[in-house]
Amino acid sequence: MRDFKRLEVWQRARSFTRDVYRATAGFPSEEAFGLTAQLRRAAGSIGANIAEGAGRSSDVDYARFIRYAAGSANESEHHLILASDLGYLDGEQATRLGCDAAAIRSMLTRLSQRLSDTGN
Repeated sequence: MRDFKRLEVWQRARSFTRDVYRATAGFPSEEAFGLTAQLRRAAGSIGANIAEGAGRSSDVDYARFIRYAAGSANESEHHLILASDLGYLDGEQATRLGCDAAAIRSMLTRLSQRLSDTGN
């Protein structure tokens, strides 16, 4: 079993999730069960999938969860764009969070490729 807490990508995902929670605290109350919940769930899913994959016994399984985490990073980025379009996030905040999601996704892609290379 791997220690996911030592992974830089998990640490960045954890920080990203905290930032998303803080950013969405100011969203309109009518979005509590809509965009706010979806964005928070997608952001939290990144780190959760990294952690779950780290507990898997094979690199193939681990890589699958890393790909799920990358998908959640994509989903987060989509929700951030929508939140910006709707005026819930200012441009600077949306750009910073979007760049964070993209950087995490890039790290996950590299990790998935390394795991796939060793799993063959």
